[in-house]
Amino acid sequence: MAAPNPWMILPFALLLGAMAFAPLRAPQWWLRHYAQVALGLGAVTLVYYLFILRDAPRALHTGHDYASFIALIGSLFVVSGGIHIGVKGGGTPLANVIFLFVGAIVANFLGTTGAAMLLIRPWIRMNRRRVTAHHIVFFIFIIANAGGCLTPIGDPPLFLGYLQGVPFWWIAKNCWPMWATAVGILLAIFYIVDRIHFLRAPRPPHKQEASQETWHFDGLPNLFFLAVILGAVFVNRPVFLRESLMLAAALGSWFTTKKSVHAANDFNFHPVREVAVLFAGIFATMMPALDWLNLNAHSLLGNNPPPGVFFWGTGILSSGLDNAPTYLGFLNALFGVTGAKEISGLLDQNPASLIAISVGAVFFGAATYIGNGPNFMVKAIAGQQKIQMPTFLEFVFKFTLPFLLPALLAVWLLFFRG
Repeated sequence: MAAPNPWMILPFALLLGAMAFAPLRAPQWWLRHYAQVALGLGAVTLVYYLFILRDAPRALHTGHDYASFIALIGSLFVVSGGIHIGVKGGGTPLANVIFLFVGAIVANFLGTTGAAMLLIRPWIRMNRRRVTAHHIVFFIFIIANAGGCLTPIGDPPLFLGYLQGVPFWWIAKNCWPMWATAVGILLAIFYIVDRIHFLRAPRPPHKQEASQETWHFDGLPNLFFLAVILGAVFVNRPVFLRESLMLAAALGSWFTTKKSVHAANDFNFHPVREVAVLFAGIFATMMPALDWLNLNAHSLLGNNPPPGVFFWGTGILSSGLDNAPTYLGFLNALFGVTGAKEISGLLDQNPASLIAISVGAVFFGAATYIGNGPNFMVKAIAGQQKIQMPTFLEFVFKFTLPFLLPALLAVWLLFFRG
């Protein structure tokens, strides 16, 4: 791996700064020019890697990771858009808590991306009479992130660990106490917040209409295409077969789904286009940051660091970088500080730190819009439904710090402080 100049982390910092401040200070300008900003800064980094470092393999590897990311996100977006879940409106705080808890379990079998894409529209319809930003943000916290901490299917970092040799059920066996703690705290906080909002919200004038609404499903043949996508996740060879299977599933869903289902879901491609453009810039510009982390992690962590260092280190960087490559970076650092050569050695010598890396990557992915793939997709879908969403900084200061941070602190105090 070529050592990048630390100054080349600047394009990534500029992109994050633009995503944080431009929608707040110049929303119309950002809406017109976000593509030029993201792709332009990404191009600067790619030119540096190709012509200065002459590290084309690194750029190609990142390109393949991006193609896999977009294939998964895009195909799940299309297929889930072909499934319409009719819900009973007027969601109460208790009904909402049950929905989020079920979604947290489903995330371990469909992945956080699959569960988020399948359930976000029903969630919005369920709360349509009083839906606000807190409904969407807690959906991101629980279903799009923390819920998927029990299986390698649940979240991309855990799947990467599975590919590195972590046994499939090792995650559930060792991470369920942290999962139960974090999800339980988040559900309790959500209930309090939602209860306050529920009591303040005006009552719907037509209770008869609400009583006639029932749960129903349309577009269920798309469950087959969803199964194809989830199965394709485990296909590694030949190159791009996995992505081709996902694309085929998306096309099959698009051409076989009734137009009435897409209309009922208000389906269009704007959210996935926005995500594709912004994450193209993120994937490119974060290369120097990740490479610098991989090359300097051992010196930063020192010898025999406690699990809490890995929990907070992996977590904080996962909130600003994509959590999947951050997981790999700290996994490599753990190999370095333990001297283990294989995953089996880590499981014998330092399982607590491997648990801390896994939990930190998954939970902290909820801290910002860019911490995990489905976060920004959920935001885009909510925005399309005319829900006033917080900006990048508002997300952090109005929701992450007061609501997510207590759950993270509780997990650290109970499991990783020693």
